[in-house]
Amino acid sequence: MSSATPTPGTSPARRLSLAGVLRLRRPSEIWFKPALSSVAAVAPPNLLLLAFGRLDLAMYTMAGSLCALYAHNRPYAARARTLAGVVLGMIGGLAVALVAASLTRDAVVLVTVGALLAAVQKAVCDATRVGPPGHVIPAFITSAALFAPQTLAQVPGHLALATAAGVWAWLVGMAPALVRPHGPERRATAQALNAAAAYAATRGTGDGHAPLRAAGYAAVQAAWQTLLSLPATGARATTRRALERLVVRAEVALAAPADTDPERLRAWAHALRGGGRIPRTGDAPADTDELLGADAELAARPASLRHRLGPLTPIAVRTALGCALAGYASLALGIGRPYWALVTAAALYQANITLTWSRAVQRVVGNLAGVLLFAAIAPLAHLGQVLLVLCCVALNFGAEALITRNYWLGTVCVTPMALLVTEFAGHQAPGDLMTERAVDTLVGALVGFLAAVVVTNRRAGGRVEQAVTAADRARERTARLLAEPAPAPGALEAARRGLAAALTDLRATADGAAGEWWGRALPQERVVLAEQSGHLTLAEAVRRQAARPDRDTGTRTEDVRP
Repeated sequence: MSSATPTPGTSPARRLSLAGVLRLRRPSEIWFKPALSSVAAVAPPNLLLLAFGRLDLAMYTMAGSLCALYAHNRPYAARARTLAGVVLGMIGGLAVALVAASLTRDAVVLVTVGALLAAVQKAVCDATRVGPPGHVIPAFITSAALFAPQTLAQVPGHLALATAAGVWAWLVGMAPALVRPHGPERRATAQALNAAAAYAATRGTGDGHAPLRAAGYAAVQAAWQTLLSLPATGARATTRRALERLVVRAEVALAAPADTDPERLRAWAHALRGGGRIPRTGDAPADTDELLGADAELAARPASLRHRLGPLTPIAVRTALGCALAGYASLALGIGRPYWALVTAAALYQANITLTWSRAVQRVVGNLAGVLLFAAIAPLAHLGQVLLVLCCVALNFGAEALITRNYWLGTVCVTPMALLVTEFAGHQAPGDLMTERAVDTLVGALVGFLAAVVVTNRRAGGRVEQAVTAADRARERTARLLAEPAPAPGALEAARRGLAAALTDLRATADGAAGEWWGRALPQERVVLAEQSGHLTLAEAVRRQAARPDRDTGTRTEDVRP
């Protein structure tokens, strides 16, 4: 494949666009799950502290309770491990913050520790792909803890409170398994089917087919990751096999959209939404090789955490520098809570500078609107501590219910909630709180974004080159197997799935690198050629699969005709 001449990137000035930054999206299909989980995890500990007259300890219980916001899209076996890891990570970060707070009251040192903790939390959350809300919650908790009066003798008790609340959050997160034990994997499969149906409706050539194809492969890849995290044996294996066959049909539809009936895919997706039986594709014997290919993926060892952390170094450096400078700037202005500026900067950092700019705008708009909302509800919350707790719980629900529409809309509720939490230890002047929060928001957003501009991610172009090479190798492997008259059982399907994953990663890597500034020009032509040839090879693999003698070639819509 010929090498492309690098094309110049878009100028930074043109990328500072406000178009669509504040546009509202459709809510997440499961928006109510994290919202209700946050209420169930936060309310009981806070009400217990209120009953004992120790609401001033709520910051420590909230550290554990907010862990319930994570892993709602994962199967319950994987969710149990992820939630446990989140709780342990939260307790570990809190322990470092509390010990630092007990050893020194030097604000500059504390800001530095908070910035380093935020950078570590950002890198680990991204490397482990823990999912929303990512590093923002741990950064908020640990940064606030750094500036809470503390002694070494108090640290074990405060950590015990956080751990107890974390255990409760784990139970809250796992509780839905008692009602719908296969919900997450059914939902992931339905999303893959719907995404494939949207692309199939274009017949592969209609308007908007390219982004729909990319979204379809991303949804299918996410569904495979979900299913492959389930047990391969036992009672749940039967459900996994049935869902795998449906994901195979989605994968086939993406490779051969012109031969696919999108309405059949949508009907299967709709059937998965409830608790009824999983629809059958009607060709279970013919799916044997595809599922052998899935088993081959299980045997592949995932990349080590160290390997995944390497490409995230520029983002971690950005986070550390931006958070530290934002905190120092807040101190220089005489603000009493520099951790607000630090957390604002930490919340900005996304995969590239363009996305970071969008998040900065959303954060500023949401926080300033949230300050106004706090002014409206503060008189009610100040009528009594019970109302104070109930207002915080209601705002917690609102934040999780709205944040999937757009980040700024969720922060409209997060900001007054954070301001009210500061009053758990005692009443404070609303005017001072509002002024400090507004100033810290502006300082954190401005300084944090400037740090992102200064710390360039020159590895982005190299990662695109690596992704193109990986896609080319996956295509060549699939093409070699296509040239064989009788490849080993499961080999072609495993190669096809590996090619689909490589193409998905290539598109995500190219999109991420395109949003970086100051880096070297990207090999746009190589990316396009790799995607075109890769998708052609995928289509050929599907035709080879459809032509197998053991495949039923009747009129079922899930069959693909060459």
